[in-house]
Amino acid sequence: MKRTGLVALGLACLMAGCVRTSDGDPVAAELGTEATSSAMSTPSATVQPTLQESDPSAYGVVPTKRAPVPPNTVACSQPLKPGVRMAAQVKDPQAPKVTVGVPEGWSMSGGSGDTGGQLTGPDGMTATVTIAQTQLDPAAAFKKYADDLMEEAAVSSVSVLPGELCEYSGQKLMGAWSDTPQNAVEFEDRIVHVWTNSGNDYLVSVHVQAPTDTAGFDDAASVLTEDFEIVLP
Repeated sequence: MKRTGLVALGLACLMAGCVRTSDGDPVAAELGTEATSSAMSTPSATVQPTLQESDPSAYGVVPTKRAPVPPNTVACSQPLKPGVRMAAQVKDPQAPKVTVGVPEGWSMSGGSGDTGGQLTGPDGMTATVTIAQTQLDPAAAFKKYADDLMEEAAVSSVSVLPGELCEYSGQKLMGAWSDTPQNAVEFEDRIVHVWTNSGNDYLVSVHVQAPTDTAGFDDAASVLTEDFEIVLP
């Protein structure tokens, strides 16, 4: 029996086939070491909502300010441009275009449908950039995305951190899947809810995965899920 959805940090999987979702402090933080450590920080003297009361799907959800912009406007730029980058886009002319950093030694290729690009690294590491239209608001879209991730394997877990980007709502997810001990996968995702001039909303995701304990995974995932460029059509 599989249990999906968002539950409080620390709930243990009591039987094979369960799903665990944990969450970090519901406080916006820069991604990377600081954001990761926030998920393990001890409670401060300030009164915080209890884990039972918190809702990880709302992490990283910020007020959306919509205003018409000229075509091909860079709505979000990369403050630090990696040496190698990949521009990902889909055939939908109203969809945003995104540019992500690429780790050294990775190869790149295009995609089809909602897949804007695919990347392949050493030792079984892969990444996929998806740009998919959504009718859901940010919190609902994030919850559905996490639930869909948890459907990938009989046993799975995910941690949720805020990951807003240039005033767009966003999250960073870290977790693992496992059908058997020999088929265990770790993953990191960056998801951002993007509005466009057309009025359509899109969920942009960067999903990185590798066999558990793959050397170099953390560094590669950090480059791929770092703040990325968004261009509105």
